[in-house]
Amino acid sequence: MKINLEVLDSLLVYGTTAIEELNTKELVPKMVTRRRLTRAAKIAIYLADQISLKSERIVYGSSFGEIPAIATILNSLSSKEQISPTVFQNSVYNTAISYLSMLNSNKGEIMTISSGDSTSLNILKAGAIKALDGDTLALIATETLNVENIEQVNSCVDFLEVGVALKVRVTTKEATHKLSSSNSQKFPSSLIEMINIAKDKAQVVEITL
Repeated sequence: MKINLEVLDSLLVYGTTAIEELNTKELVPKMVTRRRLTRAAKIAIYLADQISLKSERIVYGSSFGEIPAIATILNSLSSKEQISPTVFQNSVYNTAISYLSMLNSNKGEIMTISSGDSTSLNILKAGAIKALDGDTLALIATETLNVENIEQVNSCVDFLEVGVALKVRVTTKEATHKLSSSNSQKFPSSLIEMINIAKDKAQVVEITL
């Protein structure tokens, strides 16, 4: 089965170690809330603002999840220190998109997907199926890998923070873009299909289920 998605808007942001300009102070005026946000949450909030996300349903994904929070928990355990309740709360896979939904008072459906290198591909497939309902959806994916000593284990990724967002709806228009896993710039492989759509400014994407 093939479903064509019209890409109404898209955005790709990335940084070698960190994405610099996320307008977090402007987008999240309350300091108490802002201080709780993870890097992935800040990226998701910025992406949502840039594609004018309001109350649309969201399919979100990350292969590695909240790695900085998990690393902090592991360091606390190793040092036999008390684990911060906030860090523990921020360690789950849907942390980023939960903060986004609360800030936007978005009561629409949200799905979180994590499936290794196939994460963005499965976000697209899930989004295509859900788009058959006829509404507009947001597809968002992030990876935040910048933790202490990451250079000791990382030899395949040039950008440790990456976020990509697509606003889509089902269409009968002819596809202008076929999914590609080409990764010449060494982005996280988990996001590459969505990254290539955003990089190419694709208008209509063919999704094979």
